[in-house]
Amino acid sequence: MTMDIYQIIGFIGMLFIVWAYFLLQVEKQTVTSFYYQILNLIGAILLLISLFVHFNLGSFIIEVFWIIITLYGMYKNLRGKKNENTTT
Repeated sequence: MTMDIYQIIGFIGMLFIVWAYFLLQVEKQTVTSFYYQILNLIGAILLLISLFVHFNLGSFIIEVFWIIITLYGMYKNLRGKKNENTTT
């Protein structure tokens, strides 16, 4: 069985998300760390790309929400850091 380029992209995306979750569980990253959030974002985008070719509605919807939630978390963290800088 051979994998096409979109399956490989999806597989790499899965690795990004699993790696981020592993780092969180072993306490090498926090939920608010930029590295954790960027791993999640890239992973979800790569999975979404693979789903454009190998479509699955449930997976597509969860990846869209994963991206939205990650972007919200990144915005919230950046806004919090900006507020910290203006109050000091």
